[in-house]
Amino acid sequence: MKKNIILWVAASAVVMLAFPWLAVTFVKGDAGMAVCFLLFFAVNPLYSVINGVYAGKDVKHLWSLPVISAVLFLIGTWIFFDMGETAFILYAAVYLVIGIMAMLISMLIRKKTQK
Repeated sequence: MKKNIILWVAASAVVMLAFPWLAVTFVKGDAGMAVCFLLFFAVNPLYSVINGVYAGKDVKHLWSLPVISAVLFLIGTWIFFDMGETAFILYAAVYLVIGIMAMLISMLIRKKTQK
């Protein structure tokens, strides 16, 4: 189980830290803005859902995965974009809610199918 948590934290670090760094470093101008929109409105929410669904398999041990993902997003955006920007707190909160909702739905579906 610990191996899976480490794997998911590493994946969260790649998606929430490395992707914004890649966007800032290698994509310039208007294309950079498009990549950021793609990250903020497609990649990160989708990753939050996938992360939450996996955490729903064992909520007792994996409940922290959506939290870790949201915190890493906040750290990554504050490092690579603008430190202390409050809009990123809202994004992180939305990703956290998406992850928790996916986790709870996954947990409920798993409980219903096991009965």
